Amino acid sequence: KGMVLLHHGIFTFADDAKTSYTRMVRLVTKAEEYIRKKRAVVHFAKAKINDDLPGLANIRQTVSRARNSAVIARWNPGDRQVAFADHPKMAAIAIRGPLTPDHVIRTKRVPVIIDQNPEKNIERFAKEYRQYFRRRASAGLKPLDPAPRWAVWPGYGTISFGTTLAEANIINDITEHTIGAILVAEKLGGWQALPEKDIFEIEYWELEQAKLSKNTKAPIFQGKIAVVTGAASGIGKACVETLRAQGAVVAALDIDPAITKIFKQPEALGIICDVTKPREIENAVSATVRRFGGLDILISNAGIFPSSAMIAQIDQGAWQKSLAVNLTSHQLLMKACIPYLSLGIDPAIVIVASKNVPAPGPGAAAYSVAKAGLTQLARVAALELASKGIRVNVVHPNQVFDTAIWRPEVLASRAKNYKMSVTEYKTNNLLKTEITSRDVANLVATMAGPVFAKTTGAQVPIDGGNERVI
Repeated sequence: KGMVLLHHGIFTFADDAKTSYTRMVRLVTKAEEYIRKKRAVVHFAKAKINDDLPGLANIRQTVSRARNSAVIARWNPGDRQVAFADHPKMAAIAIRGPLTPDHVIRTKRVPVIIDQNPEKNIERFAKEYRQYFRRRASAGLKPLDPAPRWAVWPGYGTISFGTTLAEANIINDITEHTIGAILVAEKLGGWQALPEKDIFEIEYWELEQAKLSKNTKAPIFQGKIAVVTGAASGIGKACVETLRAQGAVVAALDIDPAITKIFKQPEALGIICDVTKPREIENAVSATVRRFGGLDILISNAGIFPSSAMIAQIDQGAWQKSLAVNLTSHQLLMKACIPYLSLGIDPAIVIVASKNVPAPGPGAAAYSVAKAGLTQLARVAALELASKGIRVNVVHPNQVFDTAIWRPEVLASRAKNYKMSVTEYKTNNLLKTEITSRDVANLVATMAGPVFAKTTGAQVPIDGGNERVI
């Protein structure tokens, strides 16, 4: 009626699914009763959550390099995870092997244990994995990448690594069950897994490998982590959607509370943030790193378009607000992100400026001056951050009318300044075409990706062609 396969799991049999399932419940209940009778139930004290986000980003960067692919690092500081990481026998019990050999294709045989030198820990893990492969491999086998799939981090809990958030979540689930089983087994006489030889045979068994090899090309930004500001509408929203479609996980920041509900996928984290407030920016960046493990891409997009006014009639409050949102907020954001971008994978910053920088128009001084200052900020950032491997490039959109800043009254006012109809103003470029948020987002994503891998300090217009710019 049933079978316990040592070091692997339990099976039940019947002529119909319901009976088989009932037998499974009965046998598992019997095991649970045995654990209670032996007083082997494990209770976890409330963990004190330590916070070392730069350390987390550093671990994630090092694992990504070992895997030769960007990864999401899901940090779990739960009670169970911290108790296991701080267990007095952790160094011995964590490396005995997986809960079941099937798990090895997800988690590898053992985790990496992190101490005060994560780089050396991960380098040693990779070296030992290569040795493990050489000890067990037969002719014709090709080694998998040597990077760990999960880490035990004393004082902090566990970290699961995946090239997608879904993979990281699966590994997190597996390790959570593994931890509980190990600690119960220790109370029942000691945790013991299958020998290394048997685990290797499962890890490199042709049918098991087929589960993971789907022969599909990874999206450009798979494993990458991005922050986009002004993400509730227009260019920002389009950037989030474009980066997500190309594999990235994204923190979407906006002052609009609706940002928490706009994106339904777990790979898009909506965060309410007033980018003129340093503390809110710092909290948003920290939440991003805490959720995904680091930061690779910053799309600095948030902006406003003040009502048109000639210089002599500019309201000083409107002038200061434009400088605060269109210039200073970007500096605050870069300041908060640079420490994590420095620990990123092929890190890039893309600044969304304006056609008004190379070709300003009358009545838009508050906007044009702030965007010109933003462009200069980006140029200086390109000079300063190149040594850290961070690229900084600028896009100059013009007339993107499906954005929040182009309210009907603003559009009508700008068209009037140029003595045009609204329709004429919308296509006022050499190609006589309207530029959409999606057009800008496609360019922004390209500049954040491998096509621009060797370009920094560039300013690229997306305006349909403008005689004054050209």
